[in-house]
Amino acid sequence: MLLPLIAWLCITAASTLGAPQGANNFGVELNYNAVPNMHSARGLPAPGKKGVLLMNRIGPSTSELYVADSDGSNERKLLPDSQFEYHATFSPDGQWIIFTSERNGDGNSDLYRCRPDGSGLEQIAASPSFEDAASISPDGSEVAFVSTANGYKANIWVLDLATGIQTNLTNTDVIAGDPTKPDGYFRPSWSPDGQWLAFASDRNTEWRGHGNGTGWEHTQELSIYVIQADGTGFRQLATKAGYCLGSPKWSPDGGRVVFYETTTESTWGAHRPESVSSVTSQIVSVDLATGLDRVEHTSGSGLKMFPQFVTQDAVGYLIKGGSNEGLNYTSYSSGLAAVKAKIRSPAWSPDGKSVVYEKVGFTARAMEKPLYSWDPDWEYRHTDVFPVLSQQGRLAITQKQLGNSSIVTMTPDGLDLKLIFDPITSGGLNTTQVSQGLAGAFQPAWSPDGEWITFGLGSWFQSRATGKAKVMRAKADGSFYESLTDGTVHSGFPSYSSDGRYIVFREWGARFGLRILDLEDKSVRALTNETDNLPFWSPDGERIVFTRKITSTNFDVCTIRPDGTDLKVLTTSAANDAHAVWTADGRIMYSSGMYGFRDEAAIYDNTFQPYGQIIVMNADGSDKRMLTDSMWEDSMPLYVPNEFLV
Repeated sequence: MLLPLIAWLCITAASTLGAPQGANNFGVELNYNAVPNMHSARGLPAPGKKGVLLMNRIGPSTSELYVADSDGSNERKLLPDSQFEYHATFSPDGQWIIFTSERNGDGNSDLYRCRPDGSGLEQIAASPSFEDAASISPDGSEVAFVSTANGYKANIWVLDLATGIQTNLTNTDVIAGDPTKPDGYFRPSWSPDGQWLAFASDRNTEWRGHGNGTGWEHTQELSIYVIQADGTGFRQLATKAGYCLGSPKWSPDGGRVVFYETTTESTWGAHRPESVSSVTSQIVSVDLATGLDRVEHTSGSGLKMFPQFVTQDAVGYLIKGGSNEGLNYTSYSSGLAAVKAKIRSPAWSPDGKSVVYEKVGFTARAMEKPLYSWDPDWEYRHTDVFPVLSQQGRLAITQKQLGNSSIVTMTPDGLDLKLIFDPITSGGLNTTQVSQGLAGAFQPAWSPDGEWITFGLGSWFQSRATGKAKVMRAKADGSFYESLTDGTVHSGFPSYSSDGRYIVFREWGARFGLRILDLEDKSVRALTNETDNLPFWSPDGERIVFTRKITSTNFDVCTIRPDGTDLKVLTTSAANDAHAVWTADGRIMYSSGMYGFRDEAAIYDNTFQPYGQIIVMNADGSDKRMLTDSMWEDSMPLYVPNEFLV
């Protein structure tokens, strides 16, 4: 018998970036509001597996590589069979372009290379781990790249192309940082003589939230480091307190390293569509030998990223977001021109005459779209947010990415779609806030008899500070709805008890903590009075799992009995462990940031917690196991056994 399951909160705010302007433009779709109300025709059993793991992914739905001249002319698609590729760079001899591809499955990042004309496609490294940000050595014999192999943290690895031997350069006793703190290594770049690698790292920094530490989502503080290719000579080259220094590249003579520099706080705004255009960074270089002789190559506003010397003196870079988005140069000679373009991750050829980049799209993934499956027992598929399955086998979701944050139900194969509650026409919410993803009917939960659905209605995320929210319930056929709280205290994220008599929910603002509502007499009692959130009743009714704020930057997963006794803290990482849900067999799935970012935070688009990965554990906190290992923000898991897929 499958009891209600529900997913953790981590949702995209909608926005539309403006169209490219100017004479030399690269076209690209970055339309976050293009969210068709659609389902795939794949709601079928998973042969040879236990069933389907539904989950939500926040990240681009398409990504294609293009090559153009450095003035924006002569643009052409790199691969004739482009599938999902990104983060490309030229080899030092200009004969190859190496890049990351998800052609082995949506979310599984592997390394490939091809010739600049798109021919000669070769797989370089492929595994269930995350592999990205590859760079070919000057002599063409080795590839440096980022991988989460052997521990799920992003480290710098070197692959010998002749032998296939892979060596982890950064996860060593000398280099690895404090394991309780951020400890990622990103964007390796070879020196022209092949003796050194430069990279960015957040090792030994603190977990911190945006809004000067008050926000839930993490910011990132990076410094620039160098290491010799044999793993010796490790040292910090450039750092600045309160700043993020990223994406290092070398000058042609190898004497300088260039990087972008922005405040740590700005790494949050850099991947938020409502604020990216207001973020400012500068392009800076320092002397390799001393880390001094600091030169700021740019000034003024704009988020400037992906710097690279295209001549000994000129640096090319991307302005991300805003009206001037596109390619720019610190000086202009023949063949160089500013190009207004909605592109990402540009990298120039060794002679500076060509540039490779990606164009990304954010059209919502369809329900049931296949994803890469890290667990061989389950077939992973995509879902809209807050999926929950009734004991009777009907699926409810908040139709956010594919709609307007209404509560809808359907069969688990995506058919027989029924609207249960519209937050605008029935709930009276502000249409602008709903379209931005800041308001809606969030987190449906079924009653055990399948007759009712409870949910939260109101303003969420940062809008909760001034907005209201209340707990609602509606008949499962949509014929009736009612308020269960009055909205004077921000209330939401409800869950039914196994006997259907009680609903647990959380309060925030005027009062904090978990509350239990008795549906028979409408009385409410306090379960906790801490800053607790996202409670879910266990399938057997014996415990409630929830998220507790331990410090301003640390949240842990806890359980408690419904009478308020026997509190247990199940996670202890200094990062955020949160948004826990029960499985039907009494285990707990949750989201964790404990393994840190997989890339530089400022590189992402339109996301909240790109470091979030899904973990499953026993109800007592034992046997923790990763269920995802992608670059993207993965969330909201729900197991659907094959018997419910017909």
